[in-house]
This record gives sequence, C-alpha cells and structure tokens, in this order.
Amino acid sequence: MEINSNNLINKDLLQTKKFDNLKTEDIKDNEQLKKVCNDFESFFLNQIMDVSLRSNKIAGEGPGSDIIKSMYTQSVADNATGSLGISTMLYEFLTQNNK
Repeated sequence: MEINSNNLINKDLLQTKKFDNLKTEDIKDNEQLKKVCNDFESFFLNQIMDVSLRSNKIAGEGPGSDIIKSMYTQSVADNATGSLGISTMLYEFLTQNNK
C-alpha cells in the first residue's frame, strides 16, 4: 500500500501491524480524523494564546487591534499544529478506541 506525501497519515503509522489491512475508505476516514485532530489542536492553541495575550498590547491600541491580534494568534496556532503532540495523542486514542 503506497501513500503519497500529500496525505496526512504518517507512513510509519500505516506500516504498523494494526493498519496492515486498511481499505481505501478506511484510509480516507483516517485522513479526515487526522485533519480534525489537527484542527482541534490549532483551536486549543488559539484559545490558550487568546487568553494569555488578552492584556498584552502586541497589536497596538485602538480600532482594529483586536482583529490584528486575532489574526496573529490564528496564524501562529495554525502553523504550530502538530508541534504540541495533542493532535497525535487524540488521533491515536480515537483510532484505538473507535473500532
């Protein structure tokens, strides 16, 4: 079974024994699950940063500063997805317990 590099599933994970008999629809489901897990980690990090930067004037003061700060935190959260390990833990938990 060959998975191209554009897929969200780790090749090493697919080569383990528990994924030997995956069908095409199972792979698509796992890709969607991995995307949802990554989106959750991004959302979680965004919420943490929003609370921690609430009193900070990182984007200045005045009209629009809240929008700029929101865009900044969203961008950082999206780019940091996968670095905390929350999405990986959640994905592994859901795949093991959702048979």
